[in-house]
Amino acid sequence: MALNRDFVGRTYASSAPYEVSRVKIREFAAAIGDANPIYRDKEAARAAGHPDVVAPPTFPIVFSLQGGSEALVDPDLGLNIAMVVHGEQRFEYTRPIHAGDELVTRATITDIRSAGRNELMTIRSEVTTVSGEPVCTTYNTIVERGGAA
Repeated sequence: MALNRDFVGRTYASSAPYEVSRVKIREFAAAIGDANPIYRDKEAARAAGHPDVVAPPTFPIVFSLQGGSEALVDPDLGLNIAMVVHGEQRFEYTRPIHAGDELVTRATITDIRSAGRNELMTIRSEVTTVSGEPVCTTYNTIVERGGAA
């Protein structure tokens, strides 16, 4: 069944700030196999001009769909979570994410379309500090396999 196109343009805010910690950054860097010391060592990060350890560029995937997750489980969308795979992601940065940041997201469903037998949904998430400073924008496309059949 096709996804409900009425969801395009809907926006969802994150329920709570995400507190970025050195531990989470280190765990994420280890999970993706990146040994860059600025992701693990505060002094290495400072030597590179940062106030604290830096998150790898793909780190926002950890929390950027917090707001949009409300839409994903809405029965009116018509998404079969069991058939969902990750399609694509990209990030546009205003500034790096550092340990100590408290971030919130505002996710908007920007596109829903069919591609063959699949349904594709793109979600744009604006990531800011709790005080409103822009940090990055994420774009995530999820694929519901067989949803358009």
